Amino acid sequence: MSTTLPPRTRAPARDDPSGLLRPLTLPRVSARRPVLVAVAALIGAMVLGISVGPADISFPTVMEALWGHLPLLHYHAHTSAIDWDVIWQIRLPRVVLGGMVGAMLAGGGAAYQGVFRNPLADPYLLGVAAGAGLGATIVIVEGSGTDLSQILPFAAFAGAVAAVALTYLVGVTSGRRASTASIVLAGVAVAALLTAVQTYLQQQHEPDLQGVYSWILGSLGTASWSDVTLILPYVALSAVVLLLHRRLLDVLRVGEEEAGALGVHAARVRLIVVAAATLGTAAAVSVSGLIGFVGIIVPHTVRLLSNASYRVVIPVSMIGGAAFLILADVVARTVQAPAEIPIGVVTAFVGAPFFLFLLRSRRTGVL
Repeated sequence: MSTTLPPRTRAPARDDPSGLLRPLTLPRVSARRPVLVAVAALIGAMVLGISVGPADISFPTVMEALWGHLPLLHYHAHTSAIDWDVIWQIRLPRVVLGGMVGAMLAGGGAAYQGVFRNPLADPYLLGVAAGAGLGATIVIVEGSGTDLSQILPFAAFAGAVAAVALTYLVGVTSGRRASTASIVLAGVAVAALLTAVQTYLQQQHEPDLQGVYSWILGSLGTASWSDVTLILPYVALSAVVLLLHRRLLDVLRVGEEEAGALGVHAARVRLIVVAAATLGTAAAVSVSGLIGFVGIIVPHTVRLLSNASYRVVIPVSMIGGAAFLILADVVARTVQAPAEIPIGVVTAFVGAPFFLFLLRSRRTGVL
C-alpha cells in the first residue's frame, strides 16, 4: 500500500523548480508508535530532571509545585517560596533548555545525514562547532574579567552562522551548483582554519584557557528563562522547516539524479534543510557550548529501533534528543555532586563506544 503527498495540479518543471507541486508516491510509514514512545521518554526525563538536584525536595513537592503553576487548574500549591524558586527558576529552565538543545542537535544530525547521504554526519559537519568556538573564544579572551553572559551567546551564534556561510560559498566555487562532496570538503577546510585561529588565541591568552575549555565542553549550569526565550524563535523555525521537509529527505535518499527525475529540486532542498539545521544548531550551541555525539547517537538509535524513513527519524529524533540530553545533564550534575562535570564529557562517554559500534555495524546501511 502506498500514500501520496497532497494531490496538486501537475505543473511544468520550469514553473515548479522545487518539485513541491508534483505528487510523490512514497511507502506508507506510521510514526505514531515511535512518537508516543519518545514522548513518554521525554516526559519521564523531564520529571526526573526537575526532581533531581542538590536541594532536597521531595517528589510530591515537585509535582505539587508544577500543578500549582499550570493555568486553568486553579490548584493552590502549599510549596515554600524557596522550593518554588528552585523548581521554577533553576531546575525547570535548565530542563527546558536542555530539551531544546538536544532536539536541535539530534534533529540537525538526522537532517545532515539525509542531505549528505552520510550515516556518520553530525550537526557540526560544516564548521558550526569551529565557528561557534572561535566566536566564543574571541569574546572570552577580549572580555576577560567582565560579565559575558549576554555577549557570549550572540558571539557563538554569529561565529557558527558565519562559518557555515563561508563553507557554502567555498563549496560553490567549484561550479554553478554545490555538490555534497564539495560542501563537505569545504566544511573540513573551513573548520581546520577556524580551529587553528582559535588555538592561536588560546596560546596567546593562557589565563583564559579555563573559561574557553569550560564553554567548549558544554554546560547547562547557567540556564535561565532568558536563554530559553533567546533561542526559542530559531529553534521553532528550524524544527518547522525540518519537519516540513522530512518526506523530501526520503526522496533524496535515492540520489540527486533520481530525485530530479521525480520532480524534486535536490540542490534547493539541500540548501533549505542545511540552512534550517544550521540555524537550530547554532542557536543551541550558543547557550550550551559544544556538546558532541547527540546528532550521531539519537538518529541512529531511532533507525535501529523503529524505521529508517525520515518521516519517522526527524520527529522522533527531535523528541528523543530532548530526552537524551536532559538525562545526560542529570548525570552531569549528580555523578560528582555537589560538583558538576561538563555535559559534553557525559555524551562523549556514551557516544564514543556508540560511534565505534556504528563503524562496525552493517546496519549503518539503513540510510
